[in-house]
Formats: sequence, structure tokens, C-alpha cells
Amino acid sequence: MLKKYLIFSLLAFNLLLVPAVPTYVGAQDLSQEIAQKSGYGSATANTLSETVGKIIKVVLGFLGVIFLALTVYAGVLWMTAGGNEEQVTKAMGIIKTSVIGLIIIVAAYSITYFVLTNVFALTS
Repeated sequence: MLKKYLIFSLLAFNLLLVPAVPTYVGAQDLSQEIAQKSGYGSATANTLSETVGKIIKVVLGFLGVIFLALTVYAGVLWMTAGGNEEQVTKAMGIIKTSVIGLIIIVAAYSITYFVLTNVFALTS
């Protein structure tokens, strides 16, 4: 019963965080038309390094969401342990491994940002 409420509340919270993004009908077509008339080709063309950078940022962001979910799960497990040492030990283990994972994620993001910034500077 608790799991149903937890999952429902997490989904509802995520829906509240997603902002309503206005979409402009025809804005993409207009920008492409202007770019082609100016002689610049497609306005949405991305280089390979930009595309790889975007993919890496999305993956690292997803890993950050997984860290948050593991931390919340471990916290709920700890709070509902009711003095059961086995559950508390399990929750502490989950928190320790998720913090180590977060450190790895932040290090990976920092290295990726540094490398891609230098690649963009060299290719520009």
C-alpha cells in the first residue's frame, strides 16, 4: 500500500516539475527558410561533437535521477525499519553506494565538460 502511494506521489511531483513549453507553429520552418536564404544551409545542423555532448548530458542527467530515486528509497527503508538492524544496514549500504555513484557521475560530467569545451574551442 505504501509503495502505491510513494510511486503515485513521485509521478505527480515529476509532472509538476515539467514546465509547459510554448510551441510556435512554423517557427522551425521559418528559421530554416531564413538560414537557407542567407546561404547558411540548415539552421538545425549539429556537428558530431555537439550531438555526442548532448547525448552524454542526457545520460548523465538520467543517472542523476537514478541517484535521487535510490536515495529516497534508502531513506524510506531506513525510516520504516522500526529498529530492524538488517534494514538499517541495507539502507546505509544503498546510501553509501549511491553517494559513490554520484561522485563518479559528477567526475564524469566535469571531465566531459572540460573535454567538449576544448574540442569546441579548437574546432571553431
